[in-house]
Amino acid sequence: MEISAAPLIYVLIFVAVVAIVQGLYLVAFGKSISLDSRVSRRLQLMQKNSNREEVLEQLRKEMSQHMASRGIPLYSLLADKAQKANIAFSPKQLVMIMAAMVAVAYVGLTVGTEASPAVRAMIAVVMGVGGVYFWVARLAKKRVSLMEEQLADAVELMVRSLRVGHPFASAIGIVAKEVPDPLGTEFGLIADEAAYGRNVADALKAFAERMDNQDLRFLAVAVAIQQQSGGNLAEILEGLSKVVRARYKLFRRVRAITAEAKWSGGFLSAFPLGALVAINMVDPEYYAEVQDTDAFVPAAIFVAVMLTINMIYMKIMTTIKV
Repeated sequence: MEISAAPLIYVLIFVAVVAIVQGLYLVAFGKSISLDSRVSRRLQLMQKNSNREEVLEQLRKEMSQHMASRGIPLYSLLADKAQKANIAFSPKQLVMIMAAMVAVAYVGLTVGTEASPAVRAMIAVVMGVGGVYFWVARLAKKRVSLMEEQLADAVELMVRSLRVGHPFASAIGIVAKEVPDPLGTEFGLIADEAAYGRNVADALKAFAERMDNQDLRFLAVAVAIQQQSGGNLAEILEGLSKVVRARYKLFRRVRAITAEAKWSGGFLSAFPLGALVAINMVDPEYYAEVQDTDAFVPAAIFVAVMLTINMIYMKIMTTIKV
């Protein structure tokens, strides 16, 4: 029995594409873009460049460039996730990286497989674009999750700052210094904009819309109402922090309850593809008797469409909105 290594080569090339993109990102921007750093990216940039205006301009450009460039071909596929992940690469750089990864994947497929040039080109495009999309989506998910986890503590820190007599702009600045990324840099940007005259409520609202986060919208609305009608902002934010923390605990509980269903859905979606890969590895000639028939291509297309519908349906069934 001959075992084919082609499916394994495909997987390794895809993993290599993702690893190369991550490596390029780290080389281009260093550890300042790492979400695991205890020091926010804004503070690291200010250590290198003491000009506060230049740092503010750079951060504002990075945080607004992706949604403004959705018209670029292929880029519309990941503009929203790139915005939430706050990818420091510009949209044009990401498109160029996609093209470079397609070339890398094509070279890898040429060296490691015997597929025809047309098949290699098609798979290379899928790997290059899909690899960059997977990398951006993973970063976006991690950043949004960290932000949701940090928000309640950040609001409580603002409450303590207000109660000892600090103005609200100073409370935001304290959060920017004490809280690591992603909230550290985001609140630092808001503090800098407030220092140059922008309304804090408007800056918070823009931040909430950019991240599409309901808890941040609550914070922006609370600050806006307090500015218009007055009141004890510390008490308002204290109540908001309790609501945010309760919502976060509820989301985590729902996530834990639905974890089994999501794993089941993922398994049922991935099992047919895994079976296909295993068959091709164990017996590469398994479909040799039928692959030259007229019905083979329509049947393969039908199976691919049904598998896609299955994945979409499983995703819908296992996604619970709270």
